[in-house]
Amino acid sequence: MTEQPVLVTGATGKSGRRVVSRLRAAGHPVRAAARSGEHPFDWTDDSTWDAALEGVRAAYVVQLDGTNLVRPFVERARKHGVQRIVLASGRGIDDPGYVRDRTGMRDGIADSEAAVRESGLEWTITRPGWFAQNFNEGFFADAIAAGELRLPAGDGAATFVDAEDIAEVVAAALVRQGHAGQIYELSGPRAVSLTEAVETISAVTGREIRYVPLSIEDYLAELVGQGLPRAEAEIFADFIEPLREGRDAHVSDGVQRALGRPPRSFAEFAETAVWPGKPVDQTGKVEPRE
Repeated sequence: MTEQPVLVTGATGKSGRRVVSRLRAAGHPVRAAARSGEHPFDWTDDSTWDAALEGVRAAYVVQLDGTNLVRPFVERARKHGVQRIVLASGRGIDDPGYVRDRTGMRDGIADSEAAVRESGLEWTITRPGWFAQNFNEGFFADAIAAGELRLPAGDGAATFVDAEDIAEVVAAALVRQGHAGQIYELSGPRAVSLTEAVETISAVTGREIRYVPLSIEDYLAELVGQGLPRAEAEIFADFIEPLREGRDAHVSDGVQRALGRPPRSFAEFAETAVWPGKPVDQTGKVEPRE
């Protein structure tokens, strides 16, 4: 498999770029595909698909939310001789009551899972929960940088999973044997409340960061006040509901099953993450606080 490139779609995203780095560090040729970057790829322009798939043996598929493009893409991949597909899915996809879905996103992801399972190819599906990296490079990052995280999440907790663990699982499934036909539910080792999360980040960074629980209506009012249409604000509120209701508090065994080790803790993530105002040495590693 090392003689043919591994295709990574979404190669500039939180998991994709880490998968690219891991595979290249291990000596595997990688075709890093994204709308911007070294190999142009656009889910909405299928004229870019063939060049991405040509000569590829395995592919990491990070789907475009709200679309049903994975099924035709997997069929195109099969015609190109791709033998292995690893699909990025999400926690709760097999639970219709997990989250209110106003956009049809869940149905699209469920169809993507069905497409890879029915493809006749070797397939693996990853279902990560909330990324720990949402605190420093995603959904919560601006609020953490500002020092106050305001969400309608109550005292809910989640087993936040480190994107480094996700990437290691994906890389293993792409180039090693023993992962075909597996669905890996990925989480951290224990549930962490938002209060505990920001306290951990505060201790690591030396900055005071607060979590402020809001009512749903207050949260919607704040988003609308920032210029977001109410319909979009309600979608954001829907995403928080599983966290508030404790639906992400359970521990999954996917990292242990895939890698033979426990997942990294939230504290380990926080210690190694890059935070605003936290020194970084020339190797890109975060310098420890004295």
